[in-house]
Amino acid sequence: MKDKIIEALKTVYDPEIPVDIWELGLIYDIRIHEDNTVNVLMTLTSPNCPVAESLPLEVEDKVKSVDGVVDCLLELTFDPPFTPDMMSEEAKFVLGMM
Repeated sequence: MKDKIIEALKTVYDPEIPVDIWELGLIYDIRIHEDNTVNVLMTLTSPNCPVAESLPLEVEDKVKSVDGVVDCLLELTFDPPFTPDMMSEEAKFVLGMM
């Protein structure tokens, strides 16, 4: 199920950056419980991100859309704060950082 959740998360993009939130490193943790509820710990690129209200809701909806997921509880954190070091090699390549 975790792989399916990750695939769903790879369809969510920060509207200002042409890279999905998984490759950006915005997802810190995914926990799947025995009752198929899912906890997601994530951050944003900045506390002042213009999609701070809508992006977490989109993430919840995408996770809930995965077959077998009963519910998604999302926690937004800024500790540790996002840095470009959290991005995957693919994201850095797409953004010209390599």
